[in-house]
Amino acid sequence: MKVTSAISRTVSKVGLVLGFCMLSTALMAADTIKVGVLHSLSGTMAISETTLKDTVLMMVEEQNKKGGLLGKKLEAVVVDPASNWPLFAEKTRELLSQKKVDVIFGCWTSVSRKSVLPVIEELNGLLFYPVQYEGEESSKNVFYTGAAPNQQAIPAVDYLMEELEVERWVLAGTDYVYPRTTNKILEAYLLHKGVAKKDILVNYTPFGHSDWQSIVSNIKKFGSEGKKTAVVSTINGDANVPFYKELGNQGVSAEDIPVVAFSVGEEELSGLDTKPLVGHLAAWNYFQSVESDENEEFIAQWKKFIKDDKRVTNDPMEATYIGFNMWASAVEKAGTTDVDTVEQALIGITTPNLTGGTAVMNRNHHLSKPVLIGEIQEDGQFEVVSETDGVVPGDAWSDFLEGSKDLVADWVKPIRCGNFNAKTAKCSGQNF
Repeated sequence: MKVTSAISRTVSKVGLVLGFCMLSTALMAADTIKVGVLHSLSGTMAISETTLKDTVLMMVEEQNKKGGLLGKKLEAVVVDPASNWPLFAEKTRELLSQKKVDVIFGCWTSVSRKSVLPVIEELNGLLFYPVQYEGEESSKNVFYTGAAPNQQAIPAVDYLMEELEVERWVLAGTDYVYPRTTNKILEAYLLHKGVAKKDILVNYTPFGHSDWQSIVSNIKKFGSEGKKTAVVSTINGDANVPFYKELGNQGVSAEDIPVVAFSVGEEELSGLDTKPLVGHLAAWNYFQSVESDENEEFIAQWKKFIKDDKRVTNDPMEATYIGFNMWASAVEKAGTTDVDTVEQALIGITTPNLTGGTAVMNRNHHLSKPVLIGEIQEDGQFEVVSETDGVVPGDAWSDFLEGSKDLVADWVKPIRCGNFNAKTAKCSGQNF
């Protein structure tokens, strides 16, 4: 009996200790604000997304140096969806249901965002999406800090048409939702501007495509019919490396057939011999070469954090920077990380961008941003050759697509809808 009692007392003490440890762990977890990081660290998109993971980690570190938020430290929770689109949904569920994150910064491709969307809406999470995209979407649970088509694709076409007098158009993209929808918008816009259908060539290739010889040959042929021709590129990920190499191999210069890219920035160029690419273009809302006090400070902060003076900055990094600072300001303003409260606190919030201006979060969860056209230089940087006078508000729905041109997104009462039809005064999606 005495032995049994002793064992019982020992078991009881062990149970109390274990319970105390579990409670302490839970209390420690409650004392941090968890920031989910949902970017591919392997696979075809790692070339672009790994840098954004590092950017979020840098922002978390800097915020903690300032004392965190609401008296709590921030804790980054990093997962690797590995360029596997269904895995993005699984990792989002893991971050929200198991890891209990308060916010997620992530995704690059639109197919990954589309995979995440139903999960983030079902579990009422909060996603900041930092990359240019095709529009045609607005969710209560997503803030789009990258460019919409009217903040990148449309101005790029206008520049080529007005400044370089381009008459024939090659719309070349990776075969998924962002290039297909963007090119659908661009084709409608070009036709609206009077371009003949025979002067538009559309081509798609799979992710990771590497054999560009015949495609570049076809582009050369298409551009040899006496009309100034340009390539509008929505090629994504590591397929850009062999594409640009093949342009150089076949002697396609920017003077002959200029390429304007929407997914090629400083990071992608850092792995290329850029001499044959000098003069080709990219359209973004930020370039590392922009001169401003904010940008100088950001570049210095990045190089110190990453411990590599050769590492560059790029547009999606600025979009991540803006989104993170807006979220942090909204949390402080709201006094909570509650998603519904923070979502409303974010609307109308402002923060400095890196080009010397101010970013504004609009009622449709899209930013107002400047639009820059940059020309590739030998050192892999861009010289800005065109810039809008001020910021351009992002449109969630295109003015050039039937079924979209009558839609607006407005997440402020009384509308509180992502696809409100201005003609019928009805909402056909999320409504609150």
